[in-house]
Amino acid sequence: MLVLAAGSLFACGQEEDGDSTLAVNPSITMPVPDSSWLARDPLPLDQVRFWAYQLQGLSAPGAINALVNSHYDMLVLEPTRTDWSSDDRTFDTRGMVAWVKGSPASDGAHRKLVLAYVNVGEAEDWRWYWNWSRGWKCRGNPPDDWPEYILACDPDGWGGDYPVAYWQPAWKDLLLYGVQQVGEADRDYASIVDEVIKDGFDGIYLDWVEAFDDAEVAAAAEEAGLDPADEMIALIWEIRDYVGVRHPEFRIVQQNAVSLVEGHPELLQLVDAIAQEAVWFDGDATDEWDDPDGYDSKNDEELTTYYLGYLEQYSEGGLPVFVCEYALEYADRAYAKARAAGFVPYVTRTPLSRLTTTVPPGY
Repeated sequence: MLVLAAGSLFACGQEEDGDSTLAVNPSITMPVPDSSWLARDPLPLDQVRFWAYQLQGLSAPGAINALVNSHYDMLVLEPTRTDWSSDDRTFDTRGMVAWVKGSPASDGAHRKLVLAYVNVGEAEDWRWYWNWSRGWKCRGNPPDDWPEYILACDPDGWGGDYPVAYWQPAWKDLLLYGVQQVGEADRDYASIVDEVIKDGFDGIYLDWVEAFDDAEVAAAAEEAGLDPADEMIALIWEIRDYVGVRHPEFRIVQQNAVSLVEGHPELLQLVDAIAQEAVWFDGDATDEWDDPDGYDSKNDEELTTYYLGYLEQYSEGGLPVFVCEYALEYADRAYAKARAAGFVPYVTRTPLSRLTTTVPPGY
């Protein structure tokens, strides 16, 4: 799943003396983080019973209160202040993370675990780092002013997302090291991963690990004399090393790309969990919550069997397995199938713009 360029997000103000809330914009106030919960340990990944995933709509009135008041143990959220296509650059992601971390998990003893969505295999044209032209129509080569690591357009139709040659040093510098990035007065981070560490996230949720299996990306790797799967393993290894020095308890969750484990058992030591989208039910790329194309598309049995075969390897390797199913009418069926397989499910709609209306059984 690839996050679309978000709409206008709210700008957070500062706490006023004697006030028990933080002003977000003139019409929205949010609770001050509960320091007693904030000081607690998050629920361990292998004890998570309920999780949720939201990449858009965090500026909607009450959206973050809904996250705080939810019973979800783990939340995967968009690190919103990286959207510099509008006033979103002033969004107080650090405050959002603190508010959510300052609320209890479902067991009533631990706080919530909060992960940042990070696209490791694609560049996104609304991020802080994008200072090149826009509007490529995906015919011919990318514009001349674009970095050479950008290879193609997103194959699933998510606008503004471009698969990259993730093995190139320039992309790794942007993602991790930040040595060559130009500083900004209102930006206190130099790389994508630096940003989420400084904002207080408990870990990262790696999207587009499947880049290694994309035809355009694989062709570019092979032309460079490289194996795309080996290079993705190397990238995750570098991420693990980078965050390990800065935040030893940082969690890394791999999304999709289940076949990467084939021939690479070391992957089970590099990530802390796997999350797979649409094992049984899928939807089209859409940013409209009520779009009927965004859920209830049944997968072929062959595809489901493919996913289950690989996910079993992660389970046998001791990793928690999370699944995100896109279903509405079939939500109960999706939850039942996932639970029967030993997975921790979340059933929602492809826009990922609010918390689901079909909560898990027992929630």
